[in-house]
Amino acid sequence: MPSRRTLLKGLALAAAASAVPLPALADASADAFAGASVDAYVPPLRQMRGMWIASVANINWPSKQGLTVEQQKAEYLAWLDLAVQRKLNSVFVQIRPTADAFWPSTFEPWSHWLTGTQGQDPGYDPLGFAVEETHKRGLSFHAWFNPYRVSMQTDPSKLHPDHPGRKHPDWILPFGGKLYYNPGMPEVRKFCQDAIMDAVTRYDIDGLHFDDYFYPTSTTAFDDSAAFAKYGAGFPDLASWRRHNVDLMVSEMQQRVREAKPEVAWGISPSGIWRNKGTDPLGSDTKGGQSYDDLHADTRGWVQKGWLDYIAPQLYWYIGQPPADYSKLVPWWSGVADGTGTLLWIGQAAYKAGDPAQTAPEWKDPAELSKHLTLNRDHPQISGDIWYNANDLRADRIGSISTAVNDHYTRPALAPVLPRLAGGQAPHRPVLAYALRRSGGVEVRAVATGRDEPFQFAIFRFPGDAPADGFADARNLVAIVPGDRQVRWTDPDGKQGDHYYVVAVDRANRTSDPSHGFRVV
Repeated sequence: MPSRRTLLKGLALAAAASAVPLPALADASADAFAGASVDAYVPPLRQMRGMWIASVANINWPSKQGLTVEQQKAEYLAWLDLAVQRKLNSVFVQIRPTADAFWPSTFEPWSHWLTGTQGQDPGYDPLGFAVEETHKRGLSFHAWFNPYRVSMQTDPSKLHPDHPGRKHPDWILPFGGKLYYNPGMPEVRKFCQDAIMDAVTRYDIDGLHFDDYFYPTSTTAFDDSAAFAKYGAGFPDLASWRRHNVDLMVSEMQQRVREAKPEVAWGISPSGIWRNKGTDPLGSDTKGGQSYDDLHADTRGWVQKGWLDYIAPQLYWYIGQPPADYSKLVPWWSGVADGTGTLLWIGQAAYKAGDPAQTAPEWKDPAELSKHLTLNRDHPQISGDIWYNANDLRADRIGSISTAVNDHYTRPALAPVLPRLAGGQAPHRPVLAYALRRSGGVEVRAVATGRDEPFQFAIFRFPGDAPADGFADARNLVAIVPGDRQVRWTDPDGKQGDHYYVVAVDRANRTSDPSHGFRVV
């Protein structure tokens, strides 16, 4: 999205300016991503495969303001078709981009990115529609919220008359051509949480997702001095107080989600550098913008304190890039997440591959993004990736996306189970009614048991009886089919003598015991 690109633009230009990589650095990076043996690789049963669908500035959906209801719906369905085509299992959809709403909120007005007029009813419930259609395809829906951004312009009078920023002008501050809620005011923090939880509690979402924006800057140009004077007693400086405010937002959001909907995943996608080693010995071997200092976001601390279900750092740099090398940041983040119970997913810069504005030759290499996923295999703490953004997954400039998909998504994958939910009640074991040869392949029919209506059915095919550990990975997983009380699916590659098994999957991605096998005769 333009705002993310702006945040990273300085770093990207600096990298381009210090252009010529030293041979030793290039060799080390090549060794890093070549380390994982493709032949020895076992496709995982569970792997986050997501994409961001951005609404701010009409980046992805809807593509422009004022589309008809049917046009907006058709565009969204096309994004879901793309997700299925790219073999993804999750979408992260921005539904509160600028203190507004893609649902009939009682807290904030309808988003003007829908109709062109803030507060105007679009004629349907976009969030309700999106969640329902996403689940029909067996995809998980993560609702993406920007916590503090109010407007992409600085004139409060242009906000809807009933907007909280008009009713409480002391809540908002201008900076950098935008308006923001003031994170240092307790009433603002509670209001933002209330507005977000309205969607969490009313809709059947799978995840609550924040992006990388908290405080907009570390400078005094963001004038929250009055709030600091009122609430900052006991803090050594403005920066410490600001970090405390963001910490409260993160920790309190966790508490509220756990209390209201414990199976909803709560996570954040921060900018990729917490702190540089030159600033802090615990930091990464980088020289870029630091979220801890610049945005007052202690991303490493959130993971270490267990405040998130997952973290998805935006590692939008190529392998070997100075001053922020993907192959150095991946092991650093893996070390941060290791042993914490916080899942680690990597934000991938699909928008840079093949972009003419990117001068580095690495971004002209169709295999660069695939190399990122290969490098990830050497770090078991990483359980998947999220791609930014949907337009770029569709454009597939220079074939970089299809290369990564063909190299790494050869088998279907379930989304990961949150460690805190892994011990919950698993779905009942389904019944495999039959697996019969038909003209188009082998038709498999499975039926749920008990009161379960599985979210998905995972279908496995083996050349003979399944080994005891045959369901622990995806080597024999041939399909993940959206759930219902029963499912019928045809395997075009099935043949006589194959053995089929079916596993039920619930919304938390927990799996049942496999059904009895059925041999095709």
